[in-house]
Amino acid sequence: MKRVIVIVSCLMFSGCASLGVEPWQRDLLAKKEMALNSGGLDTIVDDHVYFSKEASSGGRSFAGGGCGCN
Repeated sequence: MKRVIVIVSCLMFSGCASLGVEPWQRDLLAKKEMALNSGGLDTIVDDHVYFSKEASSGGRSFAGGGCGCN
């Protein structure tokens, strides 16, 4: 029984060994269509909504509230 537990745990831990993007795959992720907001108009509208709600502009990629807290 101990042997089965050891084998199963080794298989579980080795399943997370290959997480991430390989260097030869990064060119596919760098394409414009892979961006979160690939459309220019969508980004402009999102910026306007963010500015209207937070009363601030810029810094769309940072987390935190409009009160200055993180």
